[in-house]
Amino acid sequence: MGQQVITLGGGCFWCLEAVYERVIGVTAVESGYSNGSALRPSYEQVCTGTTGHNEVVRVTYDDAQISLREVLAIFFVVHDPTTLNRQGNDAGTQYRSGIYFERVEDEAVASAVLGEAQAAHGGRVVTELLPLANYSRAEAYHQHYFANHPGQGYCAFVVAPKVEKFKRTFKERVRD
Repeated sequence: MGQQVITLGGGCFWCLEAVYERVIGVTAVESGYSNGSALRPSYEQVCTGTTGHNEVVRVTYDDAQISLREVLAIFFVVHDPTTLNRQGNDAGTQYRSGIYFERVEDEAVASAVLGEAQAAHGGRVVTELLPLANYSRAEAYHQHYFANHPGQGYCAFVVAPKVEKFKRTFKERVRD
């Protein structure tokens, strides 16, 4: 099958991007906006909460090296899927938990993994599962943000702990 794509929202896109850039089998990660009403919104517009867009990462992976199920297992560990429109101090609809698929077969896999997460979290998971809509790439300065700014305050105190959690939990999946 080869290269596949899934789009994920789990709080600030810098966090998910930093994690997935370290995953064996992931070949590209792009920060962007999706599932809102505006076409090509800016970061400033998304932050108002009026566009309906979510901060997301578009994860391209080689399904010969990593399955969608494994990509989603990482997703459910590195963010809190039980908080509606919030991750830590980041609050607003742009920080909602979401899985956005392009292929029908991915919906079935994601639905199964989402069901397992619901069971593990006592039915409190608020992650939405929807077809990808109105995706647009975020501004250039958002791309590879953690890699470019590891000492920045938010990166040091919010992003880095999520990356470390991924490394501890998925040792066999960490790219050298």
